[in-house]
Amino acid sequence: MKTAATELLGIEAPIFAFSHCRDVVAATSKAGGFGVLGAAWMTPEHLEQELKWIDDHVEGRPYGVDMVFSSKATAIDFSETPRELVPVDNRRFINDLMDQDGVPPLSEEDAKGWYAEYARNLAFSPETSEALLEVALRHPVKLVVSALGVAPDHVIKRVHDHGAKFGALVGSVRQAQKQVAAGVDVIVAQGSEAGGHTGEISSLVLWPQIIDAVAPVPVLAAGGIGRGRQMAAAIALGAEGVWCGTIWLGTVESELGPDMRDVLYAAKADDAVITYGYTGKPCRAIRSKYTEAWKRPDAPQPLKAVPMQSILSGEPFRRAERAHRKDWMTYAAGQIVELVNEPVSVKTVIYDMILEYAEAMGRLSQLNED
Repeated sequence: MKTAATELLGIEAPIFAFSHCRDVVAATSKAGGFGVLGAAWMTPEHLEQELKWIDDHVEGRPYGVDMVFSSKATAIDFSETPRELVPVDNRRFINDLMDQDGVPPLSEEDAKGWYAEYARNLAFSPETSEALLEVALRHPVKLVVSALGVAPDHVIKRVHDHGAKFGALVGSVRQAQKQVAAGVDVIVAQGSEAGGHTGEISSLVLWPQIIDAVAPVPVLAAGGIGRGRQMAAAIALGAEGVWCGTIWLGTVESELGPDMRDVLYAAKADDAVITYGYTGKPCRAIRSKYTEAWKRPDAPQPLKAVPMQSILSGEPFRRAERAHRKDWMTYAAGQIVELVNEPVSVKTVIYDMILEYAEAMGRLSQLNED
């Protein structure tokens, strides 16, 4: 396949795999697509380890990194105990519900440890983001993507000076135009069907709006893509490639453990719900007792100051994991989750997508001939 995206990044297929798992990133790039490592959950030391591993396993193929460049993140004062940063009423609410439902608590030491780990990994301050960027630019990354908001001018310039391209995820035309004005090279237009943080406009409406608004900047379609027919629809609407996330969660290379895989494989499209309980912002994730708890009339308001709600989630998530309580487990996933129902390889997913894409385009061609 040849599109503006494949030409820009030197890849064979315009299939982009966003994943927090280095194995998925490397496998995608080796299969001819483009793997993008989500670094938002990492310390600089952890990112260095992951990128070194990718360099050693990607066989010289191009890959990228997805980061958060946000000036709105709450600075974390590590002189305080991280658990004490979270309002006691919010902590007590979710833990009391789990107690009442028979989910064993963590030890005091364990609970404090998880709060501290989440606080370290989710410190989205400008200083932390730029430390992560420093690490990324020590490696042959070909694309850096801003996952949330417009990156500072000097960040985009540094990436360009490194010889890499800069991209950004957006959920509206206004956001896309701001990113293009800032100098990004690629726009990822993410429809509301997507997993994780997402906007309110559905993909089939959003994609052509943004494609028209930012031309000739190439646009990747995101939100509800995991099959070749969906890819064909995106290309037909003018996208230069597709950005996928949820479809990789069920692969054999994915980072998910057995219990979370069971939850994922059982989920239907309408189980991918919008919740504020995950991060404090609208986030699509698999429905569970955790996501539903924050919709209760007696629930405190989820913490909207980034990353406080995410830090809060550490203890209940670990309680559910330790107790193998699948009914309390959740994970960011889009409405395409219903297609994720068995462990297959990344390569198989990509090849199946390309085959079905070709069949869909052939059908359209035949209709035109008839």
